[in-house]
Amino acid sequence: MTDTARTNGSGNAPRLSGTVRIVGAGLLGASIGHALTAKGVDVVLADTSPAQLRLAIDYGAGRAARDDDAPVLVVVSVPPDVTADVIEAELRRFPDAVVTDVASVKLEPFRALKDRGVDITRYIGSHPLAGRERGGAISARADLFIGRPWVVCRDEQTRTADLALVEALALDVGAMPLEMTPEEHDRSVALTSHVPQVVASLLAGRLATADEEALRLAGQGVRDTTRIAASAPELWVQILGANAQPVVEILDALADDLREVSDALRDPAAPGARRVVAEAIRQGNDGVDRLPGKHGQNRKFEQLVVMVDDTAGQLGRLFGELGELGVNVEDLRLEHSPGAQFGLAEISVAPAALLGAIEGLQERGWRIAGATNE
Repeated sequence: MTDTARTNGSGNAPRLSGTVRIVGAGLLGASIGHALTAKGVDVVLADTSPAQLRLAIDYGAGRAARDDDAPVLVVVSVPPDVTADVIEAELRRFPDAVVTDVASVKLEPFRALKDRGVDITRYIGSHPLAGRERGGAISARADLFIGRPWVVCRDEQTRTADLALVEALALDVGAMPLEMTPEEHDRSVALTSHVPQVVASLLAGRLATADEEALRLAGQGVRDTTRIAASAPELWVQILGANAQPVVEILDALADDLREVSDALRDPAAPGARRVVAEAIRQGNDGVDRLPGKHGQNRKFEQLVVMVDDTAGQLGRLFGELGELGVNVEDLRLEHSPGAQFGLAEISVAPAALLGAIEGLQERGWRIAGATNE
């Protein structure tokens, strides 16, 4: 590994040294800036919007550019439809820097640069699998990438030292570098990110014309399945357009699955109809079981459901007492019914910790509404 991508003994010391320039001070760009600045890395921010840039700088994501800046790494964090243009400009402006981008589609900018005859020896595409429903510098967080995969796309021209630099970036912000080709990346995110966005948006769209009485019955199920629907249409038109073919293939297969279930439910008493529905639900269970858990672990956890009074500080007290019991919270889901004086906290814990958590919380006065060992 080179000096600009060194590994240090201290967990807080950065692997990167030298200046990192971030073009695009929105959610991802500013979050990268916050994470690197917290490690002591010199971060330069650039954005076509003076207001967005000023906001990101005021929040501490980096500093304004100077004429004598000589970045070792440029991170392009702009909308997909201008990503290739900005990469080309940054490669030309900083001939000694490695340039990466964090666009959610990798094949289109790669092809666009090659078609233009751009020397992409110093370009390495990448993509952190992280985000929030709200964008902009005001929503940026230094911990956004912790434990998240960060895809790095190398090819036959990629130099080892340049690859190490981009992987050092991922490690310095707490992410887990994962090497893939642009084609592999785009096929993967079509299934795990792009199609879920379309499905969530279409389902949420049905709520737009629903009766008020029906919406009053909305529980955690519909909230879970539509959470990501609150996204920017302008951005998603670009993303889906840039990765159209893999998305279409999955949507077509999903449409076939929906039609099969729909046909079965037209006459649920018909021979084989209930089996079709049961198989659809079972396959869903199988798919969920394959999803990695926290930090990419393929681990099974147990759940306990705790009743939490709807008063200030109760959730913090619950977490504090779980910590005193030595129980690590692997995942958390909250549900609160309108008008109720309490909420339900579904807490995922390691199997070996379940009984101790139940007994310890009950001794402290907590009401356990259910657990997976019952």
